Amino acid sequence: MKTAKNIFLPNDQALNTAVLVLDQCNTLSFAAAVDPMRAANRRAGRPLFNWRFYTAVGDSAHLTSGLKIDGPPIAQLVSCDLLLVIAGFDLEEHATPRLLASLRRIHAMGSAIAALDGAPWLLAQAGLLDGHNATTHWEDLENFATRFPAVLTHRDRFVIDPPFATSGGAAPGIDMMLHLISTRFGTSLATRVASAFVYDPLPPGQQGPGPGAAPRQVRRNPQIVRALDLMETHIDDPLSIPEIAQRLSVSTRSLEQRFKTHLGQSPHSYYLQLRLNEAHRLAIDTSMSVQNLAAATGFGSQASFARAFRQAHGLSVRALRRQLGR
Repeated sequence: MKTAKNIFLPNDQALNTAVLVLDQCNTLSFAAAVDPMRAANRRAGRPLFNWRFYTAVGDSAHLTSGLKIDGPPIAQLVSCDLLLVIAGFDLEEHATPRLLASLRRIHAMGSAIAALDGAPWLLAQAGLLDGHNATTHWEDLENFATRFPAVLTHRDRFVIDPPFATSGGAAPGIDMMLHLISTRFGTSLATRVASAFVYDPLPPGQQGPGPGAAPRQVRRNPQIVRALDLMETHIDDPLSIPEIAQRLSVSTRSLEQRFKTHLGQSPHSYYLQLRLNEAHRLAIDTSMSVQNLAAATGFGSQASFARAFRQAHGLSVRALRRQLGR
């Protein structure tokens, strides 16, 4: 096996890049991978990234928006400096022996591999991330950590652990690509690429990728950011607001004032909204019973959960699923 090059080091040479696009990936995740490369080439006035699209078996990849991406099967890839893998839904179906073998082969020939959105799951399924630091989409983070205990899972927006890079969704994918451009081709170019998107990137580790990702004006207030992170990691077993304040070494009154000033609501109402948003996602994306939904989002009784869900979303879980044809 060849030793993979660390692409996250200063180097003026263009990167020969393969982009593996899988069925049912999000259009924004696709753009997050490809458009920063296009913008970097344009802003630099020369090719810094040369890329070609590949699909799983050579059939068109259908994005969630209906767009189709054509390319040869990934098994035909002979060489590349960087493989970008973009995946979204149906990860278990994508994880065929053929695809996993291709990922292992590409890694063995010394290529760096970056995975966006749901794609870290495929790298982990192939055994490539064992012993490495990684992240994935926040919705799958807990399952990912449980399923792949040999992977050092983090809640960061993106994680760099050469020869691998993983991101937790579309916007973190942009952050990851801008980080690559910055470390390889210079901060000035990365800043110009970000400005072309009118995008304000975040560094890895500053804020978790979950449902309560803080508004940009909040990120400068470390107590609120840490409070939101505590809330995100305690959805099924909610902490009391005094306990959160104690963990942050601030008074409950001070924490409440900060939330009112920066978020326009109390920490209690924000926390409840966060849990009910997660309940809405689980109601749509899973077949969990109402009782299990209540337990998964920290409600002590099914009745109190049902009342709160209807008040927040305007209809019951059963009505919501019926509306969606489920």
